[in-house]
Amino acid sequence: MTNAPAQDPVLAGYRKSIDNIDAAIVHMLAERFRITQAVGAYKAKATLPAADLSREQEQIARLRRLAEESELDPEFSEKFLRFIIDEVIRHHERAREA
Repeated sequence: MTNAPAQDPVLAGYRKSIDNIDAAIVHMLAERFRITQAVGAYKAKATLPAADLSREQEQIARLRRLAEESELDPEFSEKFLRFIIDEVIRHHERAREA
């Protein structure tokens, strides 16, 4: 008979590490969005466009390279970054309208 997953100390250790990483990701995303909201407020005040296509392309290329170096699927990293960028642009547009 095997231990139930919740009682397995090795699995519990892995899960604790995953939980810590997830918490760090949430905190990092929160900080990133605090900064991008400040950028959105600045862009609205300076009447700059909400989106910057060249910056987006540079960031996507940069993160794809980092993903490859880290042995992470670059397609995944691009989808993840695109999701974040789209949300940031939405915030910037809302700041411009306010």
